Amino acid sequence: MTSPILKTIAVFLLTAWCSLGGQSLSAQSADPTVAELGANFVSATAQVKGITLHYVRGGTGPAVILLHGFPEDWYAYHKVMPRLAKKFEIVAVDLPGIGGSSPAPDGYDAASMAEDVHLLAQQLRLQRIYVVGHDVGGMVAYAFARRYPETMRGAMIFEAPLPGIAPWKKITAEPYVWHINFQQVPDLPEHLVAGRQAIYFRYFLDPPVFSDADVARYAKSYAAPEHLHAGFEIYRAFPATGKFNADQSSRLDLPLVLGAGSVSPFSRDLPALAEALQEHGCVNVKTELIQGGGHYVADEQPGIVEELIEKYASSAPR
Repeated sequence: MTSPILKTIAVFLLTAWCSLGGQSLSAQSADPTVAELGANFVSATAQVKGITLHYVRGGTGPAVILLHGFPEDWYAYHKVMPRLAKKFEIVAVDLPGIGGSSPAPDGYDAASMAEDVHLLAQQLRLQRIYVVGHDVGGMVAYAFARRYPETMRGAMIFEAPLPGIAPWKKITAEPYVWHINFQQVPDLPEHLVAGRQAIYFRYFLDPPVFSDADVARYAKSYAAPEHLHAGFEIYRAFPATGKFNADQSSRLDLPLVLGAGSVSPFSRDLPALAEALQEHGCVNVKTELIQGGGHYVADEQPGIVEELIEKYASSAPR
């Protein structure tokens, strides 16, 4: 029989190990989809600026951070993570207030969320990161590149117009982005969408790419009132994100890749965004069209997205 003293020591050592660097592995069993990625992937959390950030980590090699868009969470990249993990250390993060990450009291602008992700990367001791962001995650990826370029190899931004940088005003006047104005209205979206997340999200997540189970999974990530509120607060912070972006005009040598689905309305504005970024000091900007892709390129064309990330994350200087 194990003595009480030995049991106490074992519990102490296990607790210390799991909380090393502010991290916890207690979330591993919470999401069965993590196990489907392969044995080398784990789900964990870290404390950053007083909030909990959830992430899924796996693979070995140069670090690649994946940032999701709306209305998804880390699972947005589940189709590409197993292959990427053969060449890279992959860290897919839930943005603050989404999925396994706790809501923040404020700071849903892209620059603040970039700081959250940067602090997480420091805790995980990630070096020379390549950051991939989709949709609002792409806005965070750009803010990360502006705030912490010395920590990075480059950034890839999928399907993400940038507030404060042309052609933002033109794009936000388009009917297909009606939801931006709706989600910026104080309180109203929460009242109308609460309890109807699956219905609302199904509008954006078309079959057959997204199954009912996929939609239900994302609805669960935004199910709690504070999590749904956080999702909308990201949109309400667009003016602050726009001010930050508009103020950035210093030279940025970091390689940036802008991607869009070939059948996405955003594809026609991709050259204008690249030109505007160059005018804002970004001297190394490339564009890529994902053939057959719409807005959710990692779900719709995972093979092409894998190839692009492998190409640029491997060739970026370390």
